[in-house]
This record gives sequence, structure tokens and C-alpha cells, in this order.
Amino acid sequence: MASAPRAPFLHCGEHMRIRATAAALTVSGALALTAFAVPAQADSGWDGAANGAQKSLAEIAKKHAPSAAPKAGARALASDPGDAYKLNVKFSGLKVNNGKPIVVGTTNKVTVPVTYNVSFGSDPGIFADDFGLGIELHWESSTDGNYLDTNGPTCQVSTSTATCKDTLTVTPKVDLFNSDAGAKWKAMGFAVAANGEDLSQDVDDIDWTKVGIATQDGLASKIALQRYAKLSTNATPEPIKKGKTLTVKGALTRANWDTSKYAGYTVQKVTLQYRKKTSSTYTTLKTVTSDSKGNLSTTVKASADGYFRYKFAGTSTTPAVTSTSDFVDVR
Repeated sequence: MASAPRAPFLHCGEHMRIRATAAALTVSGALALTAFAVPAQADSGWDGAANGAQKSLAEIAKKHAPSAAPKAGARALASDPGDAYKLNVKFSGLKVNNGKPIVVGTTNKVTVPVTYNVSFGSDPGIFADDFGLGIELHWESSTDGNYLDTNGPTCQVSTSTATCKDTLTVTPKVDLFNSDAGAKWKAMGFAVAANGEDLSQDVDDIDWTKVGIATQDGLASKIALQRYAKLSTNATPEPIKKGKTLTVKGALTRANWDTSKYAGYTVQKVTLQYRKKTSSTYTTLKTVTSDSKGNLSTTVKASADGYFRYKFAGTSTTPAVTSTSDFVDVR
């Protein structure tokens, strides 16, 4: 079977940083329905351009998904002859990063696992060379605000279901603003069967009645993206005589996605902890609040050789962090 024209997978928008996306599918396992054409090795992504701008498969799915229920038959058309038909694909069992927050710093890309299940009908366009699907995260709505798309799954396919393993890559300089932090992200599944149509051309030149689209929002909610945090501890003077005053300073900083730098996390409660040299257990001495630059400072009386550290419990936008311990020699 000859390869069909590739569809575009890059999108940008008024409230989005530009982000590269890909959603081509690699399938493994026997297919019971012989009408499905399974490529030996699908591309890692589809590239294309329209009107000088690149679009993503997710963007195509959202803009052209049929709103009406399909008529009888898997290939039934929507009432508008210019609309795509409703593709019989449903998503379930979504997990992003195994249910843990996605923690991102200022420079390094972060890639996390995404798994989900798919059920589908007998449409011959499903799993053809020009079929694609994936997951999109968004926190305002599926059409407004910032969104992040998965890279494209590998799926184990049976008669009418598939178990898919995907990944999501976040590049902070490209994808994120500070306003994106928090446990507020939702998930939408999307699938597009191009059925030979070149989706990279002008939208008016595409015969949308041949294109199948499925979108399913609300697959998950409260997915968290957090700003990576750093915490330091420095106790002085060292060495120190027993009973003398020890000053313990530190700094709590976190990733600023707007500037791609680290900045002080201000007015945050941080605990100062201590353990004797002969012990393995830390005890909390006091709570210190970070100042307007994220700095920490307090004093304690030196009692015995031991280790001091600061510990931050975290917030919805910033993960918990514990500093490296600073050993103090008390004489």
C-alpha cells in the first residue's frame, strides 16, 4: 500500500508558545480485521505546512471534528457535506507520568510516560499510514490557552481495542509560562484518519467528507505541572564552640518559566532540621520564612557535632525539596 500524504503536526497560537508535536502511530500485534493496513514502520511524525504556517493534528481534529452524531454505518457523513465524519474511536484509562506531577526546570527537556487504551470500529482508515492519534493536555479549554501534545504512541492492537504507550515532552523555553504551573491540566484524546487526503494543503482544498475525526475531552483532570525548586543550607561559623550562636542561612529558589532563570520563592515556610552525628534521624528545630528574595536565615545554639538542613514541603505549583546537609564541628 502506497504511503498517503502526510499531515502536519506543529501548532502555535495567540496564547501558546510554539511547540513541536507529533502523533504518528506505530502498531504491533496481530489485527483481526484484514481491512486495516498496518505499516511495517510508521514515521515518528508527520510534517507539512499550510498557508505558510504549520498546524498540528490535534488542531485539525479540534477545528474540524463533527458535532453531530454519525448516521448509520462507520463511514456515515455529518449533515454538512463539508464536515469530516465522526470516527469511531474512544479513549479510556489515561495515565500521565504515572499520576505524578511533571516537574520542569528552566532549560532541560522533560519527557514523561503517557499510557491509555483505545477502542475502535471497523473503519478502514484506522491504523492506515495516514492515521494518527494522541493526547493533548490543556488547562483553560481544548481551544484556548496553552496546550501540550504527546509524541505519538506505540500500540498493542487486538480485534477492537488497543493498549497504547506514548510520551509527552515538555521544553520549558518553548512550551511553558509561569501561569501554566499547578494541578489544573486536563486531557483530550484525538484521532484523525486522512484517508488519502493531504491535510497539509489549504483547508478549502481538502475534501473533509473523506476525513474521519474523533475528539474526546475530559479524559483526566488535575494533572500537575510544577516549577523545579532548589534549596541550600550553610551554617557558620565552622568549627564552633559549644553553646555559641550558629547562623544558618539558605535560599529557596524555583524555575521561572517566563525568564528561563531561577528566582527566589518568597514568603514560604521552610523548616530547619538537625541530627546529631551519632544519629540517623532529623528533628525539626524551627520554621523559617523566606524573605523577598527567597533567602533564609536564623540562629541556633551549637550543642554537638551534627548536620543542619532546610526542608520545604512544597505547594501546588512547586515540588517539595530538601537541601544538602551541612555538617558543623562543635568543639
